[in-house]
Amino acid sequence: MPMPLMNVTELAPAPTRARRVLISTDTYPPDVNGAAYFTHRLATGLAERGNEVHVVCQSEDGPASASVIDGVVVHRLRSAPLLVHPTMRVTVPTRLDRLVEAIEPDVLHTQGHFVVGRAAIAAARRRGVPVVATNHFMPDNLFQFAHIPAKLREKAGRMAWRDFNRIFNRADHITTPTPLAAGLLADQGFAREVEAVSCGIDLTRFHPHAEPKAWARKAFDLPDRETILFVGRLDEEKRIDEIVRALPMVLNETDAQIAFVGKGNQRPHLEKLARRIGVGDRTFFLGFVPDEAMPQAFAAADVFAMPGIAELQSIATLEAMASGLPVVAANAMALPHLVEGNGFLYEPGDVVSLAKHLTALLTSDELRERMGRASRELALTHDHQTSLARFEAIYDEVTA
Repeated sequence: MPMPLMNVTELAPAPTRARRVLISTDTYPPDVNGAAYFTHRLATGLAERGNEVHVVCQSEDGPASASVIDGVVVHRLRSAPLLVHPTMRVTVPTRLDRLVEAIEPDVLHTQGHFVVGRAAIAAARRRGVPVVATNHFMPDNLFQFAHIPAKLREKAGRMAWRDFNRIFNRADHITTPTPLAAGLLADQGFAREVEAVSCGIDLTRFHPHAEPKAWARKAFDLPDRETILFVGRLDEEKRIDEIVRALPMVLNETDAQIAFVGKGNQRPHLEKLARRIGVGDRTFFLGFVPDEAMPQAFAAADVFAMPGIAELQSIATLEAMASGLPVVAANAMALPHLVEGNGFLYEPGDVVSLAKHLTALLTSDELRERMGRASRELALTHDHQTSLARFEAIYDEVTA
């Protein structure tokens, strides 16, 4: 007797596996820089949304390893010290075909075109894996470490951009954090369409605090007075000396201090400068602050200053804005996109204008509060969940 046909509604749905994403990067925590932080948040955010995420990056101490960290499988490649950088390491050049074959990713999302990035793109192309590429690169960020003389930097920059164009032209979809950063690629001869996708920030972690700031300042051993905050690498292209040189003029009108969060090779120079111009006792270097303590660092401040001239977005500025801080930023690269009714722009090098804007904010509670609210409103348009959803949609588009 024939078996009765099973009702199709009783059939179990076919099992589907999670989207499998391989992220390649030449910088990843414990490295401290914007690209490393973004890549970590991208990887962990995608994993929290149900994706299977693998990261391939340099080893932080030399030997190759593999481990699961924050729900992400991290494959670290053998590395050596980067002679031109005090803390970063570089992966020993290698083919990644065996790794790509073992992981069988649906898509590769590369965060750069250096050693790991180009090896991953080459392996993905050989195996037919679609490639999404996000650019965080600016030649200015490398010049000081490579000790390239100023007169050779223009030529070195052109060579660097040609190399970038050659590698990223192999990708199926290219993104960068801001429309201005996308325009920069076009200006450098990159003919492909580039989509602006914000790095995004966690708006639940970074938000304004209503209570007085003394509690947050005490955690960092800061005196309880008006505080200007900078967060980032203490390196040449950040032009942090401008904040130090502005402080004597600010002190003519208000009782203020500067707090610097971050490490870098400019710290000895900045400490010496602060002492020389008489503000050594008003300048505090907090060093590296763990990511989990950063909301408290922003809560300790009254205004955020960003004098950098090579920012493709500036995650630190976005986090300050989300925390309700008004911003004074250099009128350079992508920073003007972050200042609209929530602070002031000044021309790089114009320390007098920088001091004037900082003074205006520190001497007016009404102005500071109004611009702080505007900062929070602008930050709301950079929710990292929106960015993650867009990246997922891009992965589906290139794999269709």
